[in-house]
Amino acid sequence: MLQLPTPHGDKIKALLHNPKLPMKERSRVKLVIARYDDWVSRLRKMAGASKPTIAGLVSLLNDYKQYIDVDLIFDSPDDFLYRQKGQLKLDNSVIEEFLPVFITTMLSGELRENKLSFGPTNCFSGLRFESSLNAMKPGGGLVIRSKAQDFAISRKLYLSASHDADFQEAVKEATHVAYVVAECKTNLDKTMFQEAAATALDVKTAVPSAKYYLLCEWLDMTPISTSTTAIDEIIILRKGKRLPANIREEFNTWRDRKNNKELYVNYLQSHPFSTATFARFVKHIQNLFHDDTEDSVLARGYF
Repeated sequence: MLQLPTPHGDKIKALLHNPKLPMKERSRVKLVIARYDDWVSRLRKMAGASKPTIAGLVSLLNDYKQYIDVDLIFDSPDDFLYRQKGQLKLDNSVIEEFLPVFITTMLSGELRENKLSFGPTNCFSGLRFESSLNAMKPGGGLVIRSKAQDFAISRKLYLSASHDADFQEAVKEATHVAYVVAECKTNLDKTMFQEAAATALDVKTAVPSAKYYLLCEWLDMTPISTSTTAIDEIIILRKGKRLPANIREEFNTWRDRKNNKELYVNYLQSHPFSTATFARFVKHIQNLFHDDTEDSVLARGYF
């Protein structure tokens, strides 16, 4: 079975050993670990089914993500988990762990025997040679520049540089070449959009054939065209906007959250993760495996 990364599971287990975690929260986190194990087991079972469906996988995601967002974070009696959720990455790491399972399940035929890696990883973004006439170094001082990606379909790459034809004195580096990159955001604002545009350009400068997607749960900005950027598409997974700031202010304390819980839960349930948005992401990747032939180009009349 393909070994996939577990960024969300790692975050939860690390939280249990976080010295800043209030003592009364530890029992709640232990319950989350059990719930996480059950979620992973259900995902694996569905992934191994003869005909797994996007709707089935997304349903499991909705169920578990609601548990994390509401039962763990929103109901936090000490406010610690709610206020530190961005730093702890308990909620957005769920998507990072779900995507590798989802993509490898829905595209198992296309991805078979390609020796690809899936999930969060550091991917090649450039190289330089740190040497000069008065500071000679092996391999020209080869230095690889990498960038952490939330989700990538990539392949391991080994590089070696030497001034000797027999590579007796050489510098060796290992990295990943990313062919599909997706940055995952909980709330997408204009600053994040601009940062993603810069990252997308770096990705495509390093690998011109690569595709770059920006996935977010909630939109927190006025939509901006991606046509002037290197971003291939922005996909809003819940098809919804972030709750306004004046409403979020009502969630600052445990008492406030308790009084306004129904509003928050209703908003989540009215904007579940959409099967259609995940299907669109799958379709984008699927299209990368279908090379045009001369006949297909002539049949439709364009390429």
